Amino acid sequence: MQVPTTQGILEALRIGVGFLWTAAWAIIMGLTITSLVQVYVSKERMAQVLGDGDLRGLTRATAFGAASSGCSFGAVAIGKGLFKKGAHAVNFLAFMFASTNLIVELGLMILILLGWEFLLAELLGGLVLIAVMAGIVHLTLPESLFDEVRETLNERDRGSGVTEDPTCGMEGKDEYSLTTDGGKTLKFCSEGCMETYLQESASRGGWRDELLSWGGWYKVANQYRKEWSMIYKDVVAGFLISGFVIVLVPQWVWNTLFIQGDGLLVTAENAVMGVAIAVLSFVGSMGNVPFAVALWGGGISFAGVIAFVYADLITIPVLNVYRKYYGWKVMLYILGVFFVTMAFTGFLMELLFDAFGIVPDLAGGETATEQTYFAVNYTFYLNLVAFALSGFLLYVYRRGLGAPGQYRDPVCGMRTDDDGPSSSHEGTTYYFCSTACKRTFDEEPTRFAEQNPRVADHDHDH
Repeated sequence: MQVPTTQGILEALRIGVGFLWTAAWAIIMGLTITSLVQVYVSKERMAQVLGDGDLRGLTRATAFGAASSGCSFGAVAIGKGLFKKGAHAVNFLAFMFASTNLIVELGLMILILLGWEFLLAELLGGLVLIAVMAGIVHLTLPESLFDEVRETLNERDRGSGVTEDPTCGMEGKDEYSLTTDGGKTLKFCSEGCMETYLQESASRGGWRDELLSWGGWYKVANQYRKEWSMIYKDVVAGFLISGFVIVLVPQWVWNTLFIQGDGLLVTAENAVMGVAIAVLSFVGSMGNVPFAVALWGGGISFAGVIAFVYADLITIPVLNVYRKYYGWKVMLYILGVFFVTMAFTGFLMELLFDAFGIVPDLAGGETATEQTYFAVNYTFYLNLVAFALSGFLLYVYRRGLGAPGQYRDPVCGMRTDDDGPSSSHEGTTYYFCSTACKRTFDEEPTRFAEQNPRVADHDHDH
C-alpha cells in the first residue's frame, strides 16, 4: 500500500464520488421499480410455495428473490423467516442469492460501471450458480441438522418474543406494536411498516386505484425508504473504498494475489481468490460493484471479478449473522456451499464467454483515473430526474406519517382530515386523500362502504 498523499486522497475521493454520481440514477430508478414490485406483488403464499425442494419451488424462490430486492443482511433476515416457516433449505438459499444478485438496481450498476458483458455474466451465471448450488445441497444436505436448527430457531424466537413484521418480514420491535380486533398482537420493524399495514387493512381499492392516490404511493415510498436504509452504508462504503483501492494499491499487490496469464489454472485461481477477497472485504450488497471495478482495473481476470460480485452473501459480517441465527455448523455449511458454487460459476462464465469471444478487453477504454465524471451529459440529466423522483417519494412518505389521523380513505387507506374531498353514502360521510380516490368511491360506493371512515383506536396503540 502506497503512503497516501493529499493529492492521492483527493484523487481517490474524486474517483469514488465520481462512480457514485455515475450510478446514482440507476440505483434510484432500480430501487423505485423494486419498491413498486414488492408493494404490489402478493406474498401471502410464499412460505407455502417455498416448502418443497423441487424444481418448481426452486424456480419460484429465484423469481421471488429477484423481485424482493434487499441488502445482504435484509436478505438473510427474510430468508430466516422463510426457513422458520418451512421453506426448504435449497429454496431459502436460492431466495437469498437472487434477492442480492439478480435485482434491477444491481444490474443497472453493473451495466454502467463494468459493461454489458459483466451484466450478462451476472444474470446467466446467477441462474447457473443457483442450479449448481441446488445440486450440491441435494447431494450433501444434512436434513436432520437443518430440521433440528429450524425447531431450535422457532423455540428460541418464541421464548424471546421475537415476531416478524407482517408487512416486510423483518424482525418486529416492541415500540411498533398494535393489537388487532381479534386480540392478536403484531410487531413491526418501523412506524412506516405499521402505517402500511393499517392502510392495507383499511383499503379496498385495487393497485390501479392506489397508484392514483396518495395512500398507494405512500406504500411505495415507505418501501423505497426501507430499501435505502438497508443499503446506503454498503453503497457509500463500496464507492469510496474503490477510489482508494484504485489509487493507493500498487500493481504488484494484484500480481501477487492473482496469477497472470492464460489457461485453466489461472482462471480457476482468479475465481477462488475473487471469492476469498469478497469474504474479507466487509463490503456487501451493491457496494461490491465499484470494488469490482477496482479489481478489474488491477488486472484481475473476468472469472475473478464475476466470482467477487457473487460473493456478497459470505462476507465476514454476514457469516456472523448466520452463526447467530443457525449456529456454527450451518454457518460453515452455507460458507462451503456458497464458496464452491461462486468460484466454480465464475470459472465457468469465463470459459463460456471466452468460447464465444465476448470476454471484454481490459486494455480498451479509459482507466478510472482518466475518466471525467462530472459533466453536463446524459448522466447529469438522468440524475436530475432521479433525484426529483427520490425527493417526491420522501415527501409522500413524510406526508403519509404526518397526515391527520381522524379518518381513513376507504379506497387506499391513507389517513386524511375532513377538509379534503368527501362523499356521503347511506348517511355516512367518507373522506379521501385525493379526487382520484373519491371518484373511485363514487363509481362503486357499496364496494367501499363497509369500511369505518374513522381511524380505529388501535391505529395509535403502540
